[in-house]
Amino acid sequence: MADNFILYFFISPHSSYTGLIWRCLQIQLGVICSVGIWTLSEAKLQAAQAHQTWKSPSELIEGVSKVNPEPTPILMAAPENFNPDLQLRPALPEPPQNSSPPKTSTEPRTPDAVLESIHTDYRYDTDNFGQTNFFFEPTVQFGLSNGNKIFVKTGFNLFEQRGVESITNFPLQVGWQGKIGQVTLQTAAGVDVFNRLPTAINLNAKVETPISPPQVSSSGRLLSVVVLSGNLEQGPYKSNARTLENQITAWRFGPDLYWQIDGNTSLFSSLRLGSYNDGNSEVQSFSRLERKFGQFSLAANLFNLSFDRDLERTSGYFSPPDFLVYNAEVAWEGDIVNFLRCRLAANLGQQRLKGEFDNANTYQTRCTVKVSPNMEADLGYSFSNVRNQETGGSAYGGNSLTGQLRVKF
Repeated sequence: MADNFILYFFISPHSSYTGLIWRCLQIQLGVICSVGIWTLSEAKLQAAQAHQTWKSPSELIEGVSKVNPEPTPILMAAPENFNPDLQLRPALPEPPQNSSPPKTSTEPRTPDAVLESIHTDYRYDTDNFGQTNFFFEPTVQFGLSNGNKIFVKTGFNLFEQRGVESITNFPLQVGWQGKIGQVTLQTAAGVDVFNRLPTAINLNAKVETPISPPQVSSSGRLLSVVVLSGNLEQGPYKSNARTLENQITAWRFGPDLYWQIDGNTSLFSSLRLGSYNDGNSEVQSFSRLERKFGQFSLAANLFNLSFDRDLERTSGYFSPPDFLVYNAEVAWEGDIVNFLRCRLAANLGQQRLKGEFDNANTYQTRCTVKVSPNMEADLGYSFSNVRNQETGGSAYGGNSLTGQLRVKF
């Protein structure tokens, strides 16, 4: 019901595609609920072993209890997609388990898979040039008896653009996460089904390891750590309807470095190399230095993007030979009431495209509502004039409505 409410809240009931969205979502959510009911029933009949859920940055640094698996790889070349709030931070070492006597044959057997969480992501992007992207993607996560995790992601996506027939997308992906010593491994693969385009394969992999031992305070707060990860992504370039119609796909790979310098200061840096099936290639980098002051924070961001060739007119995606964005961010995050937490942020800076400078500003707000100890929802809005397409002398403006519903079992 909460997902349906969020969807209804953000999409006008008079939209031409609302009926199609409802029918698809009813089928997909019905499947997810059936899987969840079956798993819960199995767990009630057998003793379920508790597993630690995947951690988001806010959990690890501020102790907020969230269920937030690895985000879907985003191929779009835009600095807002590299917000460290969307990146996984290193998981803290688990406390030692108390030893217990071996189980006797009369004790119930631990189930092989236990439903741990369901989270549903929502995103609705529009701009002043007639481009609309809509994403609705539920993810079901299971914990295995050996401590590993698996997840299944599906959804419904819609892409509309002036001069292009709309495209609908039904993604399906199955993933696995496990650890070998201190190294965390994660892989996922699936297919993207389209209403009028050939089915495409998608995959991603990530290897993450700490290169310095985590230092944690007695209260569980992360004080210092250095973590290095390697990332590999391949799939359709879901930038807009035109890019999908041209069947653009991309391989992208590169490292991430996260350094928790002290309890209030962190550095995140990312490098991506991309290779596209139209013969183009890219180099993309992002760095962010952040300092917290209680409920306030200051950050400096630097983003650079360079493509071998500008193929926006033929392939449909933003591919400048040199694009630079730098800005400063001021943010506040705190509890409004005991069940409502909000974050407000403003980024002010400059962007350089084809040797010309312009203002680069972004305004964001996000609120988290804690419905119950095991359920919470995020709602967010952002406006940015940072370009993700060539607009000539015209100003660019993009709006994003985002949301996530998290249910933990």
